[in-house]
Amino acid sequence: MRTRLLGPLVLVPALLLSACSGGDEPEGAAPEVTESATPTPEPLPTPDVEVPEGVELTAQGSALELGDTATVGYEVDQSTVGVLGITVTDMRRTTFKESFQGWKLDKQLAKANPYFVEATFKNLGETDLGGQRPPLYIVDGNDTLVESSTFVTEFEPCPSTSFPKKFRPGDKVTRCLVFLAPDAGELVSVSFRPAQEFNPITWSGDVLKLGAKRPGDGKGTGKDRNAGKGGGNGNGGNGRS
Repeated sequence: MRTRLLGPLVLVPALLLSACSGGDEPEGAAPEVTESATPTPEPLPTPDVEVPEGVELTAQGSALELGDTATVGYEVDQSTVGVLGITVTDMRRTTFKESFQGWKLDKQLAKANPYFVEATFKNLGETDLGGQRPPLYIVDGNDTLVESSTFVTEFEPCPSTSFPKKFRPGDKVTRCLVFLAPDAGELVSVSFRPAQEFNPITWSGDVLKLGAKRPGDGKGTGKDRNAGKGGGNGNGGNGRS
């Protein structure tokens, strides 16, 4: 299978601006979402990056469930390496009518399916990752790798914000991210895939309707507990642990 990448979407009230990262859409081996008769390759660590002593990276190709934590390393840029503990905790389906009132969408985007994904990130590295986008995608039933959307004003149902301005080693934060699966795509899994050749780490589980109670969880909303305040590294889930 081949996977196409949908770049980030930036939303503004009453107007949607679409922007793709890079030129041509990169293609590569799609994340495995079904059983295969192909022999399982020897597990590989996340990308060949230097990580602090004692940090053990999760193997490429790991198939995780909601609530599981992956330890990953990736190149943020040529001079910055990020090391994170990522725990995907919730996946919700919603509708534009329910959650996007007051936001005008073009005809093509109106065919998309919106999803909210909640995840917790802990900085396990040695660099400040302040202001970076959480490195997660979703994979939909159309084999599209979808990047999270951003908003130029506060989007209360699911803020979909970057890491705080200061996100130092040891800091921990929870984010709710918005993903718009094109062409009525269905959320199959959440994916960490920092490079085209990387065998992605995926999280799967029941995708519940927004507001439904997940068994064993009293929240039932999937809403970002930090409400996307976006700055600082004080209390409210962004302190050192």
